[in-house]
Amino acid sequence: MSCPVLKLAHQLIKRPSLSPRDEGCQALLIERLKAAGFTIEKMDFGDTENVWAWRGEGKTLAFAGHTDVVPSGDASRWQHPPFEPTLRDGFLYGRGAADMKGSIAAMVVAAERFVQANPHHQGRLAFLITSDEEASAVNGTVKVVEALMARNERVDYCLVGEPSSTTKLGDVVKNGRRGSITANLMVHGVQGHVAYPHLADNPVHRAMEALNELVGTEWDQGNAFFPPTSMQIANINAGTGSNNVIPGELFVQFNFRFSTEFTDDVIKARVAALLDCHQLNYTLNWNLSSQPFLTPPGDLVDAVVTAVEHYSEITPELLTNG
Repeated sequence: MSCPVLKLAHQLIKRPSLSPRDEGCQALLIERLKAAGFTIEKMDFGDTENVWAWRGEGKTLAFAGHTDVVPSGDASRWQHPPFEPTLRDGFLYGRGAADMKGSIAAMVVAAERFVQANPHHQGRLAFLITSDEEASAVNGTVKVVEALMARNERVDYCLVGEPSSTTKLGDVVKNGRRGSITANLMVHGVQGHVAYPHLADNPVHRAMEALNELVGTEWDQGNAFFPPTSMQIANINAGTGSNNVIPGELFVQFNFRFSTEFTDDVIKARVAALLDCHQLNYTLNWNLSSQPFLTPPGDLVDAVVTAVEHYSEITPELLTNG
């Protein structure tokens, strides 16, 4: 394989690094970065592996990424095994090819080429790589950044390898993103036998109308910079597995991707009011992953767009979806 980016991407994809496991991805990257003159610092927390690597001095440009991937689901339904990278019709297939082992491979090879051409470069190049992004995202980037801040180590600029293109590399620049908040809802009922429903209280039946209303609600219409807020049910679980037992509890997990038209506090209040309106007996816990953010059009956005136009010969669209 002649392309070094594809070769490294293949090597990474072959490793089934289901979050937060790394499965040797970072060892491979460390070997490459060491050879390019980077200083390596392992910064592991809990079950998460993290690498902070740097080369040079001065203002820091960091490449940030993650080696973990989401579960592949039923592998028999893939056209190719998820951890056997496959090239077909100009596309690379495999779990993590887009998110984001392909990006990590590109960033590492780009750094190697830059260092070879500019061995005495100005400023500092750095890599922040974690194995905890797709799951809890607790012991990864956040912990590393906190540790760096505690010792007054500053990251001036950061390029994140998350996929942003839609159909062709360079067709989209993400200059912002909606916020993300997840609800963990437990609806309480009374367990019983299906033959005697009058002696039980089925939480599935009780919750159906409320869930339908949640799904059917138009939360906002977005604005000039953000698409509308969306709500999606991700997981539902109830019952013992027996066909003759009315469940005593129903667990529902749903996520909001919210625009700047909303705040997380408003979302929490509206959901609670809706559930109360349906007279549900419930417990509700929230996990706020991120607030919405926006880099408005200006010098930074113009510089990125100009660079994409120059190297990809595409005029990118500014989007904040995802």
